[in-house]
Amino acid sequence: MELGYGQDRTQRLMREKVQDKWMDAYAPVRHLDPVLVGIALLLTAIGVVMIYSAKAHVTPETGPALARALATKQLVSFGIGLAAMVLAAVFDYRYFRAYSVVLYLASLIGLAVVLTPLGVEVNGQQAWLAVGGFQFQPAELAKVAVIVALATVLHERREDPGFVTVVLSLVVIGLPLGLIMLQPDLGSATVFLWMAFIMLLAGGVLARYLVGLAILGGVGFMAVIRYGLLQEHQIQRLTAFLDPAGSDARYVYNGEQSMIAIGSGQVFGKGLFNGTQTNLAYVPENHTDFIFTVVGEELGFFGASIVLGLFILLVWRGLRIGMMAKDRFGMLLAIGTVGMLVFQVFVNVGMGIGIMPVIGIPLPFVSYGGTSLIASFVLVGLLLNVHMRRF
Repeated sequence: MELGYGQDRTQRLMREKVQDKWMDAYAPVRHLDPVLVGIALLLTAIGVVMIYSAKAHVTPETGPALARALATKQLVSFGIGLAAMVLAAVFDYRYFRAYSVVLYLASLIGLAVVLTPLGVEVNGQQAWLAVGGFQFQPAELAKVAVIVALATVLHERREDPGFVTVVLSLVVIGLPLGLIMLQPDLGSATVFLWMAFIMLLAGGVLARYLVGLAILGGVGFMAVIRYGLLQEHQIQRLTAFLDPAGSDARYVYNGEQSMIAIGSGQVFGKGLFNGTQTNLAYVPENHTDFIFTVVGEELGFFGASIVLGLFILLVWRGLRIGMMAKDRFGMLLAIGTVGMLVFQVFVNVGMGIGIMPVIGIPLPFVSYGGTSLIASFVLVGLLLNVHMRRF
């Protein structure tokens, strides 16, 4: 009897040991994607240096102080973004599905508040809220909320991705889109439209509905221009892209100077902090929407290729996470995130090299902008979350 009891106890201990090893092997933290985190950190570091360089030599009196102030604010936003990434990764991503309505409504409230006297107008757009010494852009965080909400709709209606699903998806995307157009923020609006199209495509919506949505989007865009929902300078920028020779020189200037700056960098660039176009401030907004001109001029084709290579690697990791996700919701979160990042990188770089109109879209992780940086790290946190819980 004692021998039998001893054998039983030994077997039980062995089973518990095997179970503990099994649980350890599949613990979420053991499946963190260090490559994804490393890319985000490296792009942010490059961005801080480029932001400093963009303003360091504007004038001998104010340049260094302004550059330090902008770089410091970006580092503060980086710290907040890092904490937000950890929070987004720690809790099981299925909780985001459960609270998607709350997140979505909160984003709508933020977009609505911007349109009140509490909103701050910058460059003709009332798209910011002032919080202490920082400006907060609700549209950037609304992108995260809409990805979660749209992924929830497409996940819950996975058995019937037909007309009703399309209508519900249009409602989800249409409400924030309408509020954003009232600001008006054409750049963010185009990001929302592209993000919705990619997620509907990944969600298995029939091709005829996608074609219909593309036509509807084109008609809507023409209506926005016709009925004056865009400001004059936004329309002029679009016209300048389509017909540079026949447009006002003021609206062609940005594109011309950005191409000159990038082209002058040639293969290896003029050297960090030595960009002529950058130091003389020939390219407006070169710390935000035109940050890629600083990269191209000072680091050249070689440095620009490294930055784009990091984005390509980030996209690959995101797609890999989407393909490995254990459920449809996780896959849609990953695809929505990757789709948004791809579009923003393509348009931002395209503005710099003259193949896209100037519509005001930041380069993720690199451009100056605290809310954009925080939102980008939240999306990385969601990708990490899906990857860590793929079993």
